[in-house]
Amino acid sequence: MSANPDRFLRLNAVLAQTGLRRSTLYRKMANGTFPTNVQLSTRCVGWRASAVDEWMRNPTSDHLAE
Repeated sequence: MSANPDRFLRLNAVLAQTGLRRSTLYRKMANGTFPTNVQLSTRCVGWRASAVDEWMRNPTSDHLAE
């Protein structure tokens, strides 16, 4: 088991952490400049906390880890 397991963030947590608005977040996802969400169930998506943290460290980077 990893010492620092990844977790999923829901939309409101991602918006609060990044300071982005919902429309901006989805536009950045469509442009490939923000990590994509992961389908967790039929009506539930989340973002990997590690991917959001990486984006927060370098939001202007064109390279996003999958």
